[in-house]
Amino acid sequence: MTRVRKGELVLRYVLLLAVLALTVGPFLWQLSTSLKGPTEDIYSSPPSFLPAHPTLHNYERVSDTIPVWDYALNSLKVATANVLTNCVGSALAGYALARLRYRGRRAATLAFILAMLVPVEGIIIAQFTTMRELGLNNTLVGVVLPGCIGAMNVLLMRNAFLNLPYEIEEAAYVDGANVWQRFLRIALPSVKGTVAVVAIFAFMGAWDDFLWPLIVLSDPSKFTLTIGLNYLHGTFAGDERLVAAGTVIAVAPLIALFACLQRYFFRGVGEGAVKG
Repeated sequence: MTRVRKGELVLRYVLLLAVLALTVGPFLWQLSTSLKGPTEDIYSSPPSFLPAHPTLHNYERVSDTIPVWDYALNSLKVATANVLTNCVGSALAGYALARLRYRGRRAATLAFILAMLVPVEGIIIAQFTTMRELGLNNTLVGVVLPGCIGAMNVLLMRNAFLNLPYEIEEAAYVDGANVWQRFLRIALPSVKGTVAVVAIFAFMGAWDDFLWPLIVLSDPSKFTLTIGLNYLHGTFAGDERLVAAGTVIAVAPLIALFACLQRYFFRGVGEGAVKG
């Protein structure tokens, strides 16, 4: 192992702290603003980071202003369905692209790569027309369906399965295991880290999506959280405390999900290693 000089070590920590401040700082500032009471000046100079008298009154005002928990439940339904469909569909498609031998496999892989290059805005009219023809406009199913299997997630699973040693599956094949048994008992348990990555990406994509639910939904009772929180900006544009409280409510589930799956998320780096 090479010895790191003291100056270089200090520079690394300074850069890490700078990146931490840029990424986590805005969320901490929103959290601080959401806990400040109406008598505190949030525009003071120099700014006061810690609230003098922390209060949860702003969160109560959010729930009184809009049905935030109903919107959060709709978002949870959409995000959960998106996670399930992406994890199952991407795992099956990725395994087929990586392990099975059939004509057109390379063309199918190329199709998924090309799908990543198409911007969402370029096909959103076609998606809306398709949902209308299927009678799924103004439904949560219509929100879930276009993103139920992401091209990037399929390619992530494909690469994870490609990194697995063929000898393990060959031994199972000799023992009489069929394709489904090799997939469910050998391949899938070995790529838990990548499945966690797909789950996090799918949940974040569905939870944070604003444009597509705004287009396909018209009934306020079916709005997702991102659309519902937009009313706070329009009706109470000058009350930053209320907007900050709504932002924290929207971000909290993402933090909880990552905290639960981080063990598997970071394990994905060593995916495909042979275990004794």
